[in-house]
Amino acid sequence: MPSLQVRELPEHIYRTLCHQAEISHRSIAQQAVATLAKGLNLDLAPQMRRKALLAAIREGAIPPTSSELPGPAELIREDRDR
Repeated sequence: MPSLQVRELPEHIYRTLCHQAEISHRSIAQQAVATLAKGLNLDLAPQMRRKALLAAIREGAIPPTSSELPGPAELIREDRDR
């Protein structure tokens, strides 16, 4: 998962973030992610992300897995032969 480091964060923003994290029973990092997601109009709920992904698959935006891909047994055999 990517990480983000913020330099020269104004003190009042940091204090507000800490206060919101405490109220929400989150770590400062979790609160920062939630605040960024809210500011970017993104939903963090896994159910909503799953629904969006399934809708994209149904619409054909994401192609189903190819039948040309090797099966698990073939991959394991290939790995053991190395």
